[in-house]
Amino acid sequence: MATHLSHPQRRPLLRQAIKIRRRRVRDLQDPPPQATQEVQVQSHHFSPEERDLLYEEALYTVLHRLGQPEPNHVKEASELLSYLQEAFQVQPEEHQQMLRRVRELEKPVFCLKATVKQAKGILGKDVSGFSDPYCLLGIEQKVGVAEGSPVSRRRQKAVVKHTIPEEETHRTQVKSQTLNPVWDETFILEFEDIANASFHLDMWDLDTVESVRQKLGELTDLHGLRRIFKEARKDKGQDDFLGNVVLRLQDLRCREDQWFPLEPCTETYPDRGQCHLQFQFIHKRRATAASRSQPSYTVHFHLLQQLVSHEVTQHQAGSTSWDASLSPQAVTILFLHATQKDLSDFHQSMAQWLAYSRLYQSLEFPSSCLLHPITSIEYQWIQGRLKAEQREELATSFTSLLAYGLSLIRKFRSVFPLSVSDSPSRLQSLLRVLVQMCKMKAFGELCPDSAPLSQLVSEALRMGTVEWFHLMQQHHQPMVQGILEAGKALLNLVQDVMGDLYQCRRTWNKIFHNVLKIDLFSMAFLELQWLVAKRVQDHTVAAGNLVSPDIGESLFQLYVSLKELCQLGPVPSDSREVLALDGFHRWFQPAIPSWLQKTYSVALERVQRAVQMDTLVPLGELTKHSTSAVDLSTCFAQISHTARQLDWPDPEEAFMITVKFVEDTCRLALVYCSLIKARARELSAVQKDQSQAADMLCVVVNNMEQLRLIIDKLPTQLAWEALEQRVGAVLEEGQLQNTLHAQLQGALAGLGHEIRTGVRTLAEQLEVGIATHIQKLIGVKESVLPEDAILPLMKFLEVKLCYMNTNLVQENFSRYPAAPDLPSAAMSPRLTTF
Repeated sequence: MATHLSHPQRRPLLRQAIKIRRRRVRDLQDPPPQATQEVQVQSHHFSPEERDLLYEEALYTVLHRLGQPEPNHVKEASELLSYLQEAFQVQPEEHQQMLRRVRELEKPVFCLKATVKQAKGILGKDVSGFSDPYCLLGIEQKVGVAEGSPVSRRRQKAVVKHTIPEEETHRTQVKSQTLNPVWDETFILEFEDIANASFHLDMWDLDTVESVRQKLGELTDLHGLRRIFKEARKDKGQDDFLGNVVLRLQDLRCREDQWFPLEPCTETYPDRGQCHLQFQFIHKRRATAASRSQPSYTVHFHLLQQLVSHEVTQHQAGSTSWDASLSPQAVTILFLHATQKDLSDFHQSMAQWLAYSRLYQSLEFPSSCLLHPITSIEYQWIQGRLKAEQREELATSFTSLLAYGLSLIRKFRSVFPLSVSDSPSRLQSLLRVLVQMCKMKAFGELCPDSAPLSQLVSEALRMGTVEWFHLMQQHHQPMVQGILEAGKALLNLVQDVMGDLYQCRRTWNKIFHNVLKIDLFSMAFLELQWLVAKRVQDHTVAAGNLVSPDIGESLFQLYVSLKELCQLGPVPSDSREVLALDGFHRWFQPAIPSWLQKTYSVALERVQRAVQMDTLVPLGELTKHSTSAVDLSTCFAQISHTARQLDWPDPEEAFMITVKFVEDTCRLALVYCSLIKARARELSAVQKDQSQAADMLCVVVNNMEQLRLIIDKLPTQLAWEALEQRVGAVLEEGQLQNTLHAQLQGALAGLGHEIRTGVRTLAEQLEVGIATHIQKLIGVKESVLPEDAILPLMKFLEVKLCYMNTNLVQENFSRYPAAPDLPSAAMSPRLTTF
């Protein structure tokens, strides 16, 4: 709070700030149309026509499966078909019809996508000790020879050249002078029947026609000389065989990536090195309508969307949350479809992103599922590899998910309730997904006009805070319109605001600050305090200057809640903006008389009730006072608590309020003295035993001593020292001493007078009792032992002193000076009437 400005100086600044802030609040309450529109979420459901086309595509994929299954995939086609029927919610008859129709479709062109990656450790056929290797490869489609027959074991040099037509033979480039060639060349090899097809690869060393002089120049050792003699015996330009790889297609998996040994044609050089090959079974010219009319990644994206939505709904139906892992059936079908369609890793990631980003906007599942495709797209991003419609589709998915994510953040209080244990982690996961998405090169290139994410999230949080406040205000709207009901509703609203701020500071602020460096707590406090201030100010104006006790009580609770709300705010800084709640206590000034009167009235009722219920019996052997003294201590503690709650900020008014509290406390002390004496007279009047009346008098004196101890603590309980420091600049010197301390000393002197009078009365009664026992001692017969004769007197004294606070008896005459004449009528009755 800017304490260096006086109140008149601050009011224009405050009014100006309130006007600016009210305009901002109106903007938040009535935002522009584009800000209030709900995010349009695209449905993950397909039309019946789209579903049929997609179902046809999925069945076609399973029916024309190629290759050995992966270790963790489903082997049986019947199991995959049953899963598809369930995932697409197709009735059995319709499923059979669709299955028959798909079987009647033309088969695709089966292809083996073979990539010759590299080789290592091959033979060196040239004089230099190296080779110039190249590969010939193709597919043999004739019926093969039975495995293990003599013919199959016979080595043939030119497997590809002799068994595969030249037009179906493929050749790699020649790599010069190396034993570890790298090709990384891909070929598409068509075949008809996988059961009768085999893959063949021959590796050759290119032989170029060179003169003997050239070869002798390359000679390095005797092995090179031996090669020169061998070269001289063979035909010019004849290539040397380096090894081959022959594989049956039906033995390969759908995707294969491994090193294969190069087989020799003779046993002369059995170790001929290895060749790294990659295989993939793909389809060309698929007969389904979806494959003919839509891009491959789009079809795959739709199939993925259908299967994932089925998996999520299945978990929800079983009252369990989806953990982002697909079933083996779904994994198998998606793997087969992506492989058969020859989708690149990039387009698979793009399809996965499109599917998951759309499903996340309509189904409940972990947002962490989006991180993998984001990372994959970022790692492989090359904008030129996408067509214009693909770039537009990807950009739309970015903007759609961003808008949806911001809508969730705007409503995070209800979307991620703390009553659900994983809500903080789910919110943090969403924020991290948005951060990663907005950091992508693809996002920057496709959505260049997007504002910084931190700015968008901050605006969403501000708007969401205002929306939440108005929702809470409507929730607490009273059924009956009245100032008292409105006050209760407003108090509940302020309590909800404080509860929300506590949650923001304790939980939510850490998440937003760690991920986006956004101080949610300070932002929420600034927005909410303006909204609260406007409604509280309107309510106090409506309450008027004449405040009834009930309305005063409601206003006091509201005042205390606002004090707690202000204390909850962030640490003030010298440069902070003016808050609407600064100086809010002035709105409650008309209610102060009602609060003070209510405090005194409640305390007086409690004192009267406590005395009326008191039987003037000590609470215990060590506690000589009775129940009313305990109630009186609690009552005065409540007054001190009310004074601390009030803690009025203005020094002069705080001093006057404290004076009133002290005055009321002293008045209650005198009233208590009067009431407790009257209660003693009332109880002693029905007692036949004068001794019991004296016992009650002892308790009364002890209660007054207890009251004196309570009154003596007022300076500490009401924080007079702190008050003196605050009002030192506005009060005249000695004014506090002449008021508060004078009131306290007067009350203590009055209590001392009452205690002295009570002790004297008690002494007088004890004198009568002692005299009676002494008279009895005089008449005791000589036959009675002295100790037996004096025993009744000792018991009398023991009983009476047991009821008295011995310290009080010893010290009261030296502690209290004679009481001055007091104007209060409560000080005049004497205890001798007992």
